[in-house]
Amino acid sequence: MKNKTRYHSFLKLVTLCLFCLFGVFLSGSTPDAGSKGEWPQWLGPNRNGISNETGLLKSWPAAGPKIQWRIPLGDGYSGVAIAKGKVFTLFSQGNDEFIIRLEAKTGKEIWRVRSDSTYKDVNGNGPRSTPTIHGDVVYALGAHGKLYALQTKNGDKIWSSNLREAFNGVGPSEGAGYGTSPLIEDGMLLVETGSNNGKAFVALNKKNGRTIWQAESDSAAFASPVAITVNGMRQIVFFSAEGAVAVSPKDGKTYWRVPWKTSYNVNAATPLFVPPDKIFISSGYETGATLLRIKTGAVSTGIEEIWKSKAMQNIYTSSILLGEHLYGFDKGTLKCIEANTGAEKWKQRGFGVGTLIYADGHLIVLSDKGKLALVEATPTQYKEKAAAEILTGRTITVPALADGKLYLRNMKELVCVDLVN
Repeated sequence: MKNKTRYHSFLKLVTLCLFCLFGVFLSGSTPDAGSKGEWPQWLGPNRNGISNETGLLKSWPAAGPKIQWRIPLGDGYSGVAIAKGKVFTLFSQGNDEFIIRLEAKTGKEIWRVRSDSTYKDVNGNGPRSTPTIHGDVVYALGAHGKLYALQTKNGDKIWSSNLREAFNGVGPSEGAGYGTSPLIEDGMLLVETGSNNGKAFVALNKKNGRTIWQAESDSAAFASPVAITVNGMRQIVFFSAEGAVAVSPKDGKTYWRVPWKTSYNVNAATPLFVPPDKIFISSGYETGATLLRIKTGAVSTGIEEIWKSKAMQNIYTSSILLGEHLYGFDKGTLKCIEANTGAEKWKQRGFGVGTLIYADGHLIVLSDKGKLALVEATPTQYKEKAAAEILTGRTITVPALADGKLYLRNMKELVCVDLVN
């Protein structure tokens, strides 16, 4: 009975992690961030949850900001990617999983492509990964591990790969499905497969899907990789079930590794770069967080712990770095802590295990039940400027912001909110 209870607790936590897939300077890791009106991948232009848009609303009436459009959408926790007026996400309907393109202004469906059968489990059906847009191609990973490169114009397939078949890949813990979101670096697409035979991290030619290199034998977790530069050295940081691992984008050579085991392999929040030479990682399940200094030399690299504590336990939503402070969810509490010490500055409950992004001086916070709030991004105290109920039911997909429009989804619908007018 005790083991059964623990297992159900694990399943509940994994529910919160399914779409994860769960830092500030990430030069070269921006797939399609040429204008302010774009959010082309997981966590935005630089994979740090930060938008460079300005002129957004600083408050709104009790009824909430204007709803641009609202459409029904099937099961899934996939985030939304937006570029050049095109909106992409994944969802499941009935027994089928789809990649879909919508028109940003109206929500009109332009095309949909069946990508696989529906991934089903007790924690919620559907895909978990967020598409990545690069130029005229959208890359999307389904929950079963099928990876696609499609033309953004019409959905025509350029190439596809099955991570389970091509690399003997195994997704995250049972009942979770693939969740990591593809990363573009130069001419490569980087993704975590969960293979235990030297193919856990792979770099594919983004034009044809052919393998360029493969490395390590880590079990898959939920987090997505990021690209960082420390003292001129480019590194790709993966956050696997075993811990944080940095590899060379040229050949997959391992630069450094930090063991970081979490119960049931739930490492979900994306690693966050703290310039000029530090990395922040965090997990829930009473694991906590750490800030690490990356040391680079002529012939070797290393890692040094600056602090480690349970001050910020990111279950699935990555923290956001603004200046010298981190804002994020410590389990079910929204917090602000000092980045260099972990010292708490303020905390606020009421959002459950929510999600957040940053734009124009404010945190845009979404509760796990659909409450949207605008919070001034200041370390002095929690300052809520506006709030409104936008969605209902389970809402654990990170918001996306492009061209003044905020995209929010739950397991039933997708909403576009106007944050300008």
